[in-house]
Amino acid sequence: MRGRVHRMENLLDGLLEYSRVGRVATEAEIVDTRELILGISDLIALPEGFSLVMSDEMPVLNTEKVSLEQVFRNLINNAVKHHDRNTGCISIAGTSNNEVFKFTVSDDGAGIEPEFHERIFTMFQTLKPRDEVEGSGMGLALVKKEIEYHGGRIEIDSASGIRGTSFHFSWLATPKLPHDGDNMSNNS
Repeated sequence: MRGRVHRMENLLDGLLEYSRVGRVATEAEIVDTRELILGISDLIALPEGFSLVMSDEMPVLNTEKVSLEQVFRNLINNAVKHHDRNTGCISIAGTSNNEVFKFTVSDDGAGIEPEFHERIFTMFQTLKPRDEVEGSGMGLALVKKEIEYHGGRIEIDSASGIRGTSFHFSWLATPKLPHDGDNMSNNS
């Protein structure tokens, strides 16, 4: 019973986060993605046996920090949560052409079969039974919505019979800010 109550609380929290994307305006700020990811790594406290590796140069951009943090946090959490071994490596790389920032979050887990590549971005979808992996099925749906709100796209690279999954996403250099006619508010 407690497990189901906890699962329901996580689901409600996920729904609230999903509904807030694009509705809660926050100020853009300078974000060093290396520092951001190190902070996320400390917050998540990767399990023993997992490592996080970043490319030598990670971009610094002007954006809504909370939104980008949420994307990275969910992708890193998923890489650990859905890994099929007790040890693993998560790699993160980032580049910029001054207009669009491109990031890749990769893991060395079992991979995701191509027929599930679209399904994983749908709300309430998980590929493992809920009693095997704790989650609401909202993480990747939230990731996709945040990325698209910020003018980017997300793609998955994972093939049958080959270990590992990579999520590639783009993020616009110019943040999308609320306009006077929009239904955005700071009170949502």
